[in-house]
Amino acid sequence: MARKPVQASASDDAPSAAVRPPATLGRAAGVNIVSSSHLVSVRSPELSEFEFGLNTAYNAYSRWVVRCMGAAGVRDLTFLDVLVLHHVNHRGRAKRLADICFVLNVEDTHLVTYALKKLAGLGLVAGERVGKEATYATTQAGAEACARYREIREQCLTSNFTEGSEENVEIGELARLLRVLTGLYEQAARSATSL
Repeated sequence: MARKPVQASASDDAPSAAVRPPATLGRAAGVNIVSSSHLVSVRSPELSEFEFGLNTAYNAYSRWVVRCMGAAGVRDLTFLDVLVLHHVNHRGRAKRLADICFVLNVEDTHLVTYALKKLAGLGLVAGERVGKEATYATTQAGAEACARYREIREQCLTSNFTEGSEENVEIGELARLLRVLTGLYEQAARSATSL
């Protein structure tokens, strides 16, 4: 029996027969948790559930990243600014613009260029010319900000997890599935540009 798509919305004030409170929603109830019922496909209603979960997780993750960096003492950065800073700091090696964009899967290099200029203006990264290309590395202040971020992350987020737990195994599997789905979305995006 196919599950009936239901549109879940933050504006839903009271539970109804069609939309139950989150605690009763899910597979056992036979209801898809989606934000756009018109996109639900009989081929994979689960994909619409995943997309809704991805949207809400992305927004929560974005808020967390920005607020964690703010708590680390660096305010007024965007989500992308923080991601760029952490990747530039990764393994203490200088990075090229193209490599940063590739790893973060950012197609518009101008966004990363702007983030790098902003971070350089704050004294968190520094650029250096190597031949025709520029490379970027964190300054001491940038590395210290990343270290403070890590301390706050350990205190506020990862303290909720137990080393070697089944939950961590499931998170690892989820990360693998996200990489697979990233490839599918990339392929679909290329196909859509040729329509």
